[in-house]
Amino acid sequence: MNAIDLLKADHQTVKALLTQLSESTERGIKKRSELLAKLEMEVALHTRLEEEILYPAYKKAGAKEQVIMYHEAKEEHRTVDSLVLPDLKVTDPGTPEFSGRVKVLKELLEHHIEEEETEMFPQAKKLLGKDVLEAMGEQMEMMKAQYRKDMAKQAA
Repeated sequence: MNAIDLLKADHQTVKALLTQLSESTERGIKKRSELLAKLEMEVALHTRLEEEILYPAYKKAGAKEQVIMYHEAKEEHRTVDSLVLPDLKVTDPGTPEFSGRVKVLKELLEHHIEEEETEMFPQAKKLLGKDVLEAMGEQMEMMKAQYRKDMAKQAA
């Protein structure tokens, strides 16, 4: 699977988790906590794949426009990883505040996904080419497998 297809599949997973989380009720505390943990794991892994593999190659192959988009995408990741998710994790899942924070997280991630899929990914296809994207996809699949193995060890 090439890198773009793999990342788009991740996006679908994240969007599905966000939908489930946003449709959950304040009474579903256990469900909300489980969904949030899954979402956090998916977002962390996806962010690593993009920031360690795709983004640097995209920035290097591009011009000023790509450098700006690279920094914008990284800043959006930072906003989610450093501000929104940590706040959400310490918010009581049985409160309206949790629902509000989930809505903000959903909006941020959907905006980020939309920009990547309509702007960055098509540009990356042109700039990097099929062979490079295939090699990146293999690298991403290996990184994903290792990450899941490491997470399973931590959980045990």
